[in-house]
Amino acid sequence: MPKVLHDDDIIRVGTNVYVVSGSNTNWVIVKDGDSCTLVDTGYPGDRDAVLASLEAVGLAPHSVAAVLVTHAHNDHIGSAEHLRSSYGIPVLMHEEEVPHARREFLHQVSVGQVLAQAWRPGVLPWAVHALRAGGTARVPVSEPEAFPAPGALDLPGSPVPVHTPGHTGGHCAYHLPESGVLITGDALVTAHPTSRISGPQLLPAMFHTDRPRTLDSVARIANADADVLVPGHGPVHHGSAKEAALTVRERGAR
Repeated sequence: MPKVLHDDDIIRVGTNVYVVSGSNTNWVIVKDGDSCTLVDTGYPGDRDAVLASLEAVGLAPHSVAAVLVTHAHNDHIGSAEHLRSSYGIPVLMHEEEVPHARREFLHQVSVGQVLAQAWRPGVLPWAVHALRAGGTARVPVSEPEAFPAPGALDLPGSPVPVHTPGHTGGHCAYHLPESGVLITGDALVTAHPTSRISGPQLLPAMFHTDRPRTLDSVARIANADADVLVPGHGPVHHGSAKEAALTVRERGAR
């Protein structure tokens, strides 16, 4: 089901940093003049919304210097290959996520795992929505690229990758030091249709490749000098990364 973008789906959270709410998934536009970095691309069904969000902030697809991937689940790389093949936009990620993006393997919650949890509140409505948005479509990135070097990337916003493995092996958050923003992907979220709580948290266990490792990676989030956290799912969180990480660890230990 294609996402129809509305004005309130785009929120400015920092100097030239825009968060866009797609089909239960967020992506981020980091603008610098007539260029930008795009972090994640939503579900396959979000393609028109991704393009509309660029237009809404005064950009076009050819303005995208690179797509940065937090991780290669369908709800985050839905339009990555389209942008790469249609506009020549490089798609960058941690080296451990490259084979995952190619679909040499798939570390993503299975239909069987979802059905086993169908009794939990919110799971079936979320699953139906995910299927309609392209959650089980085959959307490999043909030529994913690893980061060219450690440290800040030479892209709009100078994003700094923060390896936060566990949700997937190559999961990365992205720190924008100049804006005090940390894009956490699915290493830390603030809401999800399958969760009964709000605020900083881990996704339910079925979504993680290695949940204990995901919880360990929260310490890397705590070290970021950021007071705005942009999760892959849920609303933007205003507060220090350290305090948000502490909340997650307290909840995760229960």
